[in-house]
Amino acid sequence: MSEETLSVKEAVKVYKALGEPTRLKIVQLLSKHRELSCTEIGAHLNLSKGSTLSHHLKQLTDCGLLELSRKEGTFHFYHIQENILKRYVAD
Repeated sequence: MSEETLSVKEAVKVYKALGEPTRLKIVQLLSKHRELSCTEIGAHLNLSKGSTLSHHLKQLTDCGLLELSRKEGTFHFYHIQENILKRYVAD
């Protein structure tokens, strides 16, 4: 597969993930904060820490926009992958 084809596939995954309003809000929230835990993300967006939030975080992680930065006990902290965000999202 060519590099151009891989780039197009990556772009489609990113834009598909950002096409869902809740995921876009998560990215906007994390772009303002260095990192947040799932609990903090859920509290900011009025989402319960459940399968819905986990699903959104997985979609954003799978496309490369988010990365799990650390775990503290049962808390999982996420941060934005700046290079992916800058590549596909205009300022």
